[in-house]
Amino acid sequence: MTDPLVNAAVAARLRAHAPYSRFLVGAALRCDDGSVHAGCNVENAAYPQGVCAEAGAISAMVLAGPRRIAEIVIAARGSRPCTPCGGCRQKLREFAGPEARVRMVDEHGQVLMQSTLDELLPHSFGPEALGF
Repeated sequence: MTDPLVNAAVAARLRAHAPYSRFLVGAALRCDDGSVHAGCNVENAAYPQGVCAEAGAISAMVLAGPRRIAEIVIAARGSRPCTPCGGCRQKLREFAGPEARVRMVDEHGQVLMQSTLDELLPHSFGPEALGF
């Protein structure tokens, strides 16, 4: 793999804390300034108090300072793409426009599906709807 965003998502997946589902997920996002921020899923014995990989990557991004996502990669095991859950789609939309590219890859970095955020969350509600 030579794509730094895919590499970051695959590496983040290996750091996930998923003792209950055993389903490790990593996410990495590239901001409009070129910076890359990664996150992994973190499960909790008190279901559903865990954190999705996308939310972890967004938190890392916010902590570092950037506020605009250009692209995200989500890495999980298997031949079926791991698309963001509904809540994460909305979390992504807070910091990304409808045109943002979303790639789902397997544990080896092989692209399984590519989409835009608008295709995953059509007719979305974003900050601009509130006048921001």
